[in-house]
Amino acid sequence: MSTTVSELKAKGVPFVNNEPSKVTYLNHENTVASWLLTLDHKRIGVMYLISMTFMFLLGGIFAGIIRAELITPKGDMLSSDFYNKTFTAHGVIMVFFVLIPAVPASLGNFIMPLMLGAKDVAFPRLNLMSWYLYVIGAVFTLLAMLLGGVDTGWTFYTPLSSTYSNGNVMVVAAGLFILGFSSILTGLNFIVTIHRMRAPGLTWFRLPLFVWALYATSIIQLLGTPVIAITLSLLGLERVLGVGIFDPRLGGDPILFQHLFWFYSHPAVYIMILPPLGVASELVTTFSRKPIFGYQMIAGSSLAIAIFSFIVWAHHMFTSGISPYAAMFFSLLTFSVAIPSGIKVFTWLGTMWRGSIVNDSPMWFAYGFIGLFTIGGLTGLFLSTLGTDIHLHDTYFVVAHFHYVMVGGAIVGLMGGLHFWWPKMFGRMYNEPLAKLSAFFVFAGFNLTFFPQFLLGYLGMPRRYHEYPAEMQVMNVFSTAGALVLGLGYIMPMIYLTYAAFWGPKASKNPWGATTLDWTATDSPPTPHNFEGQPVVTEEPYHYKSTENKEHALAH
Repeated sequence: MSTTVSELKAKGVPFVNNEPSKVTYLNHENTVASWLLTLDHKRIGVMYLISMTFMFLLGGIFAGIIRAELITPKGDMLSSDFYNKTFTAHGVIMVFFVLIPAVPASLGNFIMPLMLGAKDVAFPRLNLMSWYLYVIGAVFTLLAMLLGGVDTGWTFYTPLSSTYSNGNVMVVAAGLFILGFSSILTGLNFIVTIHRMRAPGLTWFRLPLFVWALYATSIIQLLGTPVIAITLSLLGLERVLGVGIFDPRLGGDPILFQHLFWFYSHPAVYIMILPPLGVASELVTTFSRKPIFGYQMIAGSSLAIAIFSFIVWAHHMFTSGISPYAAMFFSLLTFSVAIPSGIKVFTWLGTMWRGSIVNDSPMWFAYGFIGLFTIGGLTGLFLSTLGTDIHLHDTYFVVAHFHYVMVGGAIVGLMGGLHFWWPKMFGRMYNEPLAKLSAFFVFAGFNLTFFPQFLLGYLGMPRRYHEYPAEMQVMNVFSTAGALVLGLGYIMPMIYLTYAAFWGPKASKNPWGATTLDWTATDSPPTPHNFEGQPVVTEEPYHYKSTENKEHALAH
């Protein structure tokens, strides 16, 4: 069905020589081709969200298989080899295709240009290319799973990955190598956009804290991702050409692989967690109806975390035989990371103190995020201490700590951000009681799943084992039961948010009473060109007034 010139002009499509602009025209159409060829950052963000949801479901299925196996002490459901491939598939999919791109690629792509008052990102075509690279990398990785899987764990430690594992390792490595370019292009795009495309008056210290978090994340993506690409390339050289880089039989050093891998993979932890930290800052100040406490401290702590992330990698290697003096140095540095992380938690609490708190569902997810992130951070101190790490290394204590920080942080932060910005993204509201019930299930199910694993790790249960002593069964049953509750908490939003996107009640322009440009200067959902005119920023960030606080609190 053709669209007339008058209809296109009514939609706001610009015309050049009496012909509609091709790029903007595609962004106004609603066909499969228009989505796959779009240069609109908002549509690209939605495509990332759909792709990552698929990968999240797939990774969740593997997690469910793992928890089902661990109900009983004996490995009576899966063979040892298949169990190895299952937890490897779970780790690879969740870490590289869900946790790392979760918030920056989806919410960051959609929201950041709106927060800056920009029409789009700096390089729209690179933005679309980054999504295609993500999909191609996912196809390679899933192909390896279909061809028989990989049994190395998501860390691909040598010499297992370089010598003894099957050839599917290189198929996964190719997928991750391609995926790395997606991450690099996204980081480059965000940095240039933040530097060059801010609205008039939007100075550095008027930027929303979510933008600061994305900026720090982009620095890590640009500097850290090439290291994992080099590491995977060296692995390929050794495996295919027999060059002795990591294999000690050929004069190589397997510890070198660990240094290279963790030099990227520990900063990657902060690629996962920094954007949700930015989301939490937006949620806390919006629903406290109060200017953020310590704005410059939070912004600076995001950059400090990015810097620290590159100098603490060897705390993953305390038991690998590195020098005890180097281990003491890295232990001290790791403790120092707690300072900028603690700044964020205390400033959030300071913001909520005596605020007119509105307990809408996004704030419920913020509460859960703060609680889970704090537990994850505090338990990291045990793994930063040389004496306790020797006992806890490679036990379920590490699994629990990692999930509290990464999943309790990245995924709960993503869910809070989705509930906050869903009315902006789709112009429709969701079922608020169901959203609060989901937040409760996620928080309760998460703690029931992973807190028993701290106790299992303390008692000495190794990770990656599918058989364990019978006296540890009760804790594993609790953990599996919690996984069912947690899964319900994840599935519920997929249903009611999808329903809301098409049939939910229409949202107002600014249903939460927020103050950033994404809420105040554009409609819900935004037009393809974002703004009718160029927004101008004249006030400090988060300029809530006391009368507004009381009125908004009474309205809820």
